[in-house]
Amino acid sequence: MLKSNLLRAVGVLLLGILFLDMMSVIIKTLLERYAVLELSAYRNVIGVIPAFVMMWWTGEFKLDPKHLWLRQWKLAFGRGLMVTVAQVCWYAALSSSAFALVAALGYTMSLFVVILSIPILGEKVGIWRSVAVLLGFAGALLIVQPTAEGFSLWSLLPLVAAAFYALSIVSVRLFDREVSSSLMYLYSGVAAAVANFVIVLATTGFAPIQSTHDLMLIVAMGLIGGCGVICLLVSARMAEPSLLAPFNYFGLLSAFAMGWIVFGENPADRLFPGVLFIVAGGALILWRESQRKSD
Repeated sequence: MLKSNLLRAVGVLLLGILFLDMMSVIIKTLLERYAVLELSAYRNVIGVIPAFVMMWWTGEFKLDPKHLWLRQWKLAFGRGLMVTVAQVCWYAALSSSAFALVAALGYTMSLFVVILSIPILGEKVGIWRSVAVLLGFAGALLIVQPTAEGFSLWSLLPLVAAAFYALSIVSVRLFDREVSSSLMYLYSGVAAAVANFVIVLATTGFAPIQSTHDLMLIVAMGLIGGCGVICLLVSARMAEPSLLAPFNYFGLLSAFAMGWIVFGENPADRLFPGVLFIVAGGALILWRESQRKSD
């Protein structure tokens, strides 16, 4: 039963990763015409629609307030703020770096999940997981190249985004088991949307949408992103985050392929050998978990 649940969780996770990679491609395309904060606001507002659809499909959406009340609402709203920070950093990174490079650094999220699971979930991390984390961050340093002449703090934005995304994923395990993933996401999504809109209105304001094509892309960005996040939420509640963490690296293949096909990018000289260290760290965690389960 445990193995079957893990396989289902992995399947849902991989689907979520594919959705989020597709969303990132759309965002990088739109960043040529719209500001980071604008796209983040649109993403969060439209992104709550999949949550409503899922609640309607499962019969959870009822007008009775008691069905929409969440005891841990402060934690849910906090997750929304975590996601907002992560989104702004991620989108800004996409505007200044190659798609595959940002995606590769984003997969250090798995390592942050392991680290954050220690103080937040009380998970025990032994020598093998510690070595895996060190390998992963060594790979991140090789990609970022902090000693290179062209290095800037903007290169660290994907790592900041990965840390906040990991924090939002680990926090999912703190919710009561009976709380649905869609209701949890609805609260977080509303909090993120409100935060984004307040920031945009207080700063630059919203630019007019330039064409019907852009409008369709913005709607697709929000819907696909919302579905992706729900998939990650569902998978995180089906299995321990640290067990699922290594499977995030399958998204490196799709990210590299999308960057090459859509944007004509081929940053192989920056990706290697750092990306191999990141993947090796995840593989080591997976191997150790399989050994521990068989003991």
